[in-house]
Amino acid sequence: MVRKDQLAGEGAFVFGFDDFIFLPSYIDVEPADISLVTKFSVNIPIAMPFVSSPMDTVTEGEMAIALARSGGIGVIHRNCSADEEAEEVMKVKRAESFIIRDVLTIGKESTVAEAEKIMKEREISGLPVVEDGRLIGIITGKDVRFSNKEIRTEQAMTKDVVRVSEGITIEEAERLMKDHRIEKLPVTDSEGRLSGLITYRDISLRDKFRNATRDEKGRLRVAAAISPFDMDRAVKLSKIADALVVDVAHFHNQNVINATKKIIDNVSVDVIVGNLGSKEGVLDAVSKLERVGGLRVGIGGGSVCLTTQITRAGSPTLYAVTEAVSALEELGADIPIIADGGIRNSGDIAMSIAFGASSAMMGYVFAGCKESPSPTTLIGDKHYKLHRGMGSESARQKRIVSDRYAKLSKSIAEGTEKWIPYKGYLADVIEELASGVRASMGYAGAKGVKELKGNARVMKVSSSSFARASDMQTIK
Repeated sequence: MVRKDQLAGEGAFVFGFDDFIFLPSYIDVEPADISLVTKFSVNIPIAMPFVSSPMDTVTEGEMAIALARSGGIGVIHRNCSADEEAEEVMKVKRAESFIIRDVLTIGKESTVAEAEKIMKEREISGLPVVEDGRLIGIITGKDVRFSNKEIRTEQAMTKDVVRVSEGITIEEAERLMKDHRIEKLPVTDSEGRLSGLITYRDISLRDKFRNATRDEKGRLRVAAAISPFDMDRAVKLSKIADALVVDVAHFHNQNVINATKKIIDNVSVDVIVGNLGSKEGVLDAVSKLERVGGLRVGIGGGSVCLTTQITRAGSPTLYAVTEAVSALEELGADIPIIADGGIRNSGDIAMSIAFGASSAMMGYVFAGCKESPSPTTLIGDKHYKLHRGMGSESARQKRIVSDRYAKLSKSIAEGTEKWIPYKGYLADVIEELASGVRASMGYAGAKGVKELKGNARVMKVSSSSFARASDMQTIK
């Protein structure tokens, strides 16, 4: 990887993405064969180095589902109540699974109208009917459509239910559903108690999204943003999310570090800390905290962040990555680094990896996608979406209104908001990003993320570099 000490001959300077380009190198595979497999955190591998930022105009359930299916991972924002954030996390965990464990059920005395309401609200096509935990039937959308809405579910449900036991394989379940022409397969124990549900939709999605980021139960993975000072929210979310991301602008703060230590001591999932921008900050964080799951680095570089303009403080993302790498090398630690802020394209992502990052967190790149929370707005003859920084005045005010535990640590806003062009479906954006990163890696002579970190050579670029090639200086 490119390290800061390799640039010592250039004099001390803080640098960003526009300061370097890759020096083309030999490679013996085609870009399509290049692997993008990497790590989001110590215990979470991902097939694509793409992470969505915990911003309220970027990542809620829909974005996190689409990104996990594409091989990345989303971080649900915390600009809402703890219950609302937990519900967005659960949308992701319920989106698909081989065996659904938190099965929505209904009692035999409930009405068909009540069953219909649950199906519409939860966007599902059927409900197991249980009595004292035992499966007695199943009511589907078809049953609801052709029944009187006032009768009990017991009268409308299908009673002769095909069911299976624990230990069934995906192939066996798929064959049973095809043989019986059914879409739901309840899982019961020896006494008939419902323990799970298999759906044909989930099985088909596993085939469609083979590179999806899934947990050991086949559910999509998702991370959740937290404040280091909200233990209740952290503990609540740690029970359902795959990782927690401490979400503060300046992590190198003794109160923040102390509070994060308490959270790490009380949860079992990976805890990613940040944002950090200096070697000293990373040394302090990793030395004082046990079980750091990942580092989020970069301060003031975001497209809707005003921190550097207002405070003249910051650490450009690429520079922050090298600072983190230097600290980890000194500590002998192997912790994934997430490059966060100012990433505009696939070349920036590849450059982040070359300098030592494992993945790239993006807000602006994803905010214009269909799956982002902001509504699409027509301005003139083009469609746009609103994107705002979490330090903007409007985002700060929403935090106060939606979460009674929220406190504003600063009296000045450090973010802004802007309208950005609508980009369409996330899957198309991801495909373009992945192709671009692979192309960059091909030029750099790397077959995978590890090789890009170890072998890439870059050139320092002067202001007139593309006009006069002699202005480029090679750095190995």
